[in-house]
Amino acid sequence: MPGPRGNAGRMAAEAKKGRELEHPFRIFMRLMRFVFGMYGVQYGIVIALIVVTIYAQVRGNLFFQTLIDQYIMPMLASHDHDFGPLLGAIGVMASIYAAGIVANAVSAVLKAFITQGFMRRLRNRMFEHMQRLPLGYFDTNSRGDVMSLYTNDIDTLRQMVSQSIPQIINSVFSIVMILFSMIYLSVPLTVVVLVVSGLMVWMTKVMTGKSGTYFSRQQKSVGALNGYVEEMMSGQKVVKVFTHEAAAKSDFRERNDRLFDASNKANMFSGFLGPINNQLGYVAYVLCALVGGWLAVNGVTGLTLGGLVSFLTFVKSFTMPISQVSQQLNSIVMGLAGADRIFKLLDQQVESDDGKTTLVSVRRDSATGELTETDDRTDQWGWRGADGRIVPMRGDIRLDHVTFSYVPGKTILHDMTMFAKPGQKIALVGSTGAGKTTITNLITRFYDIDSGTITYDGIDIADIHKADLRRSLGMVLQDTHLFSGSIMENIRFGRLDATDDEVIAAAKLANAHTFIEKLPNGYDTQLTGDGASLSQGQRQMLAIARAAVADPPALILDEATSSIDTRTESLVQAGMDELMKGRTTFVIAHRLSTIRNADCIMVIEAGRIIERGTHDELIAQQGRYYTLYTGLKGKRQ
Repeated sequence: MPGPRGNAGRMAAEAKKGRELEHPFRIFMRLMRFVFGMYGVQYGIVIALIVVTIYAQVRGNLFFQTLIDQYIMPMLASHDHDFGPLLGAIGVMASIYAAGIVANAVSAVLKAFITQGFMRRLRNRMFEHMQRLPLGYFDTNSRGDVMSLYTNDIDTLRQMVSQSIPQIINSVFSIVMILFSMIYLSVPLTVVVLVVSGLMVWMTKVMTGKSGTYFSRQQKSVGALNGYVEEMMSGQKVVKVFTHEAAAKSDFRERNDRLFDASNKANMFSGFLGPINNQLGYVAYVLCALVGGWLAVNGVTGLTLGGLVSFLTFVKSFTMPISQVSQQLNSIVMGLAGADRIFKLLDQQVESDDGKTTLVSVRRDSATGELTETDDRTDQWGWRGADGRIVPMRGDIRLDHVTFSYVPGKTILHDMTMFAKPGQKIALVGSTGAGKTTITNLITRFYDIDSGTITYDGIDIADIHKADLRRSLGMVLQDTHLFSGSIMENIRFGRLDATDDEVIAAAKLANAHTFIEKLPNGYDTQLTGDGASLSQGQRQMLAIARAAVADPPALILDEATSSIDTRTESLVQAGMDELMKGRTTFVIAHRLSTIRNADCIMVIEAGRIIERGTHDELIAQQGRYYTLYTGLKGKRQ
């Protein structure tokens, strides 16, 4: 774990990356295409309802002029108390207001539907896309940062789509309608309002620009903090055993302080904006009242008392949308920062898969020996090419002059050539970091090779559909992962259509049945926290059972028994041997006693095969394998 000073320097460098969004308008337009592509009709209806609501408000404000000039003032002058015409006019306005209320209510319901539906579809699209990303993406992005996309960034988008954008649409239509109404009432007073409004727009631009930088940095800091918390939670045992609690708290404080700094400055600038614009709105109101009073009293420009009252009402209604726009722009900046991160996920290049060859279950005709595809699950498999021709799946896997590097310029495997004949058990041994797991990652096409070829039954694996290639290769990894759910469901994860009897048979094969039966709820026992209630050995046996129920044509076992005690290992090994019968199997093992019966053992160092042969042959050579197996220095050392 890096020390506090190292983290501080690295975090300072990360802070420099916090900057304004690149191409915010482009991100906004892409988001709008996203929303309207899903709910264009519904959003159009919402906009129409917003217009109806605003019209009702504007029409109501204009009614003050009519009310005062055409009803109240004439009644006061003539002492005529006939309220009939006035009540009729009020009834008309009441109907307009009622229409506005109904339109506002319906638009609120539609906005909620659009927002939640959009979030649901976006999350689905994000998750579906994420499932198609190569492992390299998850190697370079922390789980906490990825989780932040589904929580924090999605939430900022929710606020933007459901509140900010409709509010801005509302404000824009309000400003336009009110502006025309004010011009109709008094051009000089409209000029006064526009001058003050111009100052408000300028302040909005300045403050939004400053806050936008920090809102973007805030989103990044949230992801970094979530990633650190997730990392510390999963590594609590390591933290405690090395008494690193103080250093962990110090590192957390630094990340938390960085988030505080970005959030504080973002909200400080955005917080200034509302009060400043509100005060400017009051200034506009007072100026219009003074100038308008003078104009009305002196009869200049034909402004009447009713017109002045209506205009002053419009001043409040005009400056309020500008203030609302300024406030919502901060939410939009936050939403665009979240959208930018989400779009970067969606823009990640998915795994390429041009393979046309598929794995099919086949049946051999007893008379002709011809293979035919069948929907029934049989013990025989075949590769069906793009031309429809089926060849038997035998398990002949070959690497021919394969070179590979995770990072360009840092070669991991050097011109490697090896093969596994059908049904053979191939063991890969060597020091940590020698490249053993990398070989299995290439066979499964978790990564693509730089040069050379890998063939499966004579077919280049690049020509095999990835899902079918991986379906043919059952895997048991050193790092066991169990999902929340029952033990039965976790084993069935290997093959979702497996029956309960097949799951139990697989558990017996892995010698997991005995301990499962002793659990309070047996196979219905619920697992949480990656199976934290089970021992590491028990979790490993469930992983082996999961591979067994898949019944794959070939196997890859990466330290499959590394966490099992010697007594349990002998039981599991018997089941493993039964599982490996007739299957081409690659075994990575540090516990060399488990691979003595391998058909071929390959000793790998620094990405090269330095020895190969059977156990007895390699012991006789007294080379690197002899040293690893006996702990003694061999003749060739």
